Amino acid sequence: MSGAEAGTATGAATGANTGTATGTATAPRSWTVRFRHWLTRAVPEGQWLPDRQPAYVRSWVYVFGVATLAAFLVVLLSGLVLTLGGAAWWHVSRVGHFVNSTHLWSVQLFFVCMVIHLWGKFFMAAWRGKRALTWITGTVAFVGSIGTAFTGYLSQSNFDSQWISTQAKDGLNSIGVGAYFNVLNPGQMLLWHVMLLPLVVGILVVLHIVLVRRHGVVPPFDAEPPDDVAAAQASNVPPQREATERSEAA
Repeated sequence: MSGAEAGTATGAATGANTGTATGTATAPRSWTVRFRHWLTRAVPEGQWLPDRQPAYVRSWVYVFGVATLAAFLVVLLSGLVLTLGGAAWWHVSRVGHFVNSTHLWSVQLFFVCMVIHLWGKFFMAAWRGKRALTWITGTVAFVGSIGTAFTGYLSQSNFDSQWISTQAKDGLNSIGVGAYFNVLNPGQMLLWHVMLLPLVVGILVVLHIVLVRRHGVVPPFDAEPPDDVAAAQASNVPPQREATERSEAA
């Protein structure tokens, strides 16, 4: 083989290898890889289901967040069964009446736990430590839950729901939303209750949980280090050494 032919072959092989390597490196990753990387960025590995928690998490005030989530799951499951049976199922079936009662009392438990959880975190200033979005998603989820419960009462298809709808009609018309949110339309209220509002609240709850796992639960005020210790940690200076340096300078 001549020198020209050898150079041509070597150049072709090098170009082919380079093109293949470059094509492999720049090829788009699959959606599973992208989703895994997104999860890793959203919540670092080991924080989704940690096996250790700070000692202050044993306090009763931290129980109501999990209790709210557990009640919410019961609300969703019982509501799904009611949806399969139909809006009037609980009027004509003992099983339907039991499922409807389970749905009703799980909603009551859900709101009791949520209100205690909300006020407990308010007095703990739960927006501290870059947790503002965590607080906002929880608060908006609470407001959305009120609307979901309201449309649920309107979907009972009994005299109670008729009385509630007639009392709410004038108030909603006075603020100009009666044309879009007609409480006298049971079909519209049922769709709001079983489809739109639960979807919104569910997305907010999932986002809230992701943010809690990402930033951790908010610590009590007395669990945070003093200002001089926090400043020393931020400057990578041991607090004892920093105190010594300040005394020497004085």
